[in-house]
Amino acid sequence: MTGNPVCKQTLAVLVSTVLLLLNSGCMVNKVTRPEVGKVPQPQQEHLVGVTTKKGDQVAFDRPGGIVREGTIQANVQQKPYNIALTDVERLWIERRGVSVVRTIGLSVGIAAAALGTLVAIAIALKQSCPFVYSWDGTQYVFDAEPYGGAITKGLERDDYSELKHLREQNGLYRLMLTNEVDETQFTNLMELWVVDRAPGTRVVADENGTLRGFTGIQSPGAAEDRYRRDLLPWLQATDRQVWEPDPVAGPDGELSQQVILTFPKPEGATQANLIANVATGLWGSYMIKKMVELHGRETANWLGSLDKDPASIKSIHAWGEREGTYRLGIEVEEPGGWEQRGTLPGGGPLLSEDRVISLDVSRVRGPRMRIRLRPPVGFWAFNSFAVAYGAGQAVSVQRVSAKSARTSGGRDILPLLKSADDRYYPMPDTTDSAEIAFAAPRPKSGMERTVFLHSRGWYQLHLRDRSDPDNATFGKIMTVPGAAVQFAADRFKEWRHGTLR
Repeated sequence: MTGNPVCKQTLAVLVSTVLLLLNSGCMVNKVTRPEVGKVPQPQQEHLVGVTTKKGDQVAFDRPGGIVREGTIQANVQQKPYNIALTDVERLWIERRGVSVVRTIGLSVGIAAAALGTLVAIAIALKQSCPFVYSWDGTQYVFDAEPYGGAITKGLERDDYSELKHLREQNGLYRLMLTNEVDETQFTNLMELWVVDRAPGTRVVADENGTLRGFTGIQSPGAAEDRYRRDLLPWLQATDRQVWEPDPVAGPDGELSQQVILTFPKPEGATQANLIANVATGLWGSYMIKKMVELHGRETANWLGSLDKDPASIKSIHAWGEREGTYRLGIEVEEPGGWEQRGTLPGGGPLLSEDRVISLDVSRVRGPRMRIRLRPPVGFWAFNSFAVAYGAGQAVSVQRVSAKSARTSGGRDILPLLKSADDRYYPMPDTTDSAEIAFAAPRPKSGMERTVFLHSRGWYQLHLRDRSDPDNATFGKIMTVPGAAVQFAADRFKEWRHGTLR
């Protein structure tokens, strides 16, 4: 598509379909064929804005946009606004419950064999939960999506999420933990890490929970994909412009993309800290389930075997990095060519989060530094990249344990979340939720505050496939380079044509 840096080639997802899919939270398993007049009302599941294929961000006036005959209609700054679905790159949907707000960006490729005919397609939107909402003084706002990909106890892990919407009220910080997916979630630990920092300092966590403060942060001066298309408008700031290629081959037949970022580099700098705001792609998240399901009726036994086999867990992590599906190599251009100097961890697909990755750039020559990423299509969503040089500043962290934790039914679960141990708060149903409160430390004069959630846990997919195991396909995915990406692309073709099971 000329002039479209996001390389969308999907043929048939209409906005009304996406809105309907959100009605059941994270996963939908039914096919419907609604009439045009039955698009959900804006006050229930409404469209709050779009990112156009030109890269413009458009926020709609309340109550939001509606879809009629292939066009989104809304008001923008009290004036009528219309845009054809074919010109939309990403939809921004706000889901409201009782004092709960979640805004989700959904990438869509839109075309219509006949505009006005709604084609509904069933798709599981994500496999990564739970959801964490922060109280902002008025309502709960979607703010974290921890331990994505931890689909069995052997993959249990810690997560470190900046809570950008959290605000103190009456001396308390309050969080809501929910299960909105057809799976059982096991939360082991929830605590807050509170950092009071000097104004102008940005505190970022790495994947191991090391927090550092940075100043002098620089956005990229240039960014382009493998076809030399300009990605700078999409990657220079954390906003609603998200670069997420569909799992389809490019013009040259490749199922991998390429992003080259160019940053100015101070003379003598030897360490660069790449601050990446990224997420696992929606299709990549869904592929976790589809690949696991290849074990058929033996799936539960296979997952259980991983819990007792550290070598297998290690091999799965190595596979994810080798294929670039759930961990992506970061290459730095040096006089001898491109060299990998770090890796980019994935995250939940509905909420991109900042992570900092330290890179050795001592061999880079000249006044600029170039970084290359080669993501397989469909597995990654990139929001922004920035860089800060040097070691950063050590920060003082106050660890705050929960003061209270109760389920929606009134059950006290505080002992289950106080420490990382063998006790868990299980959430087997999509109606499960809990409210956790923390005493807010007294603020320090002249300082600004950043709060992180340190959580730990894992989740168990609810799999009901009783078919014969397809060990040949799974073995190929795990051993043949590129087989996982080809598997995802093949499933995407089936999804487009309505044949995906």
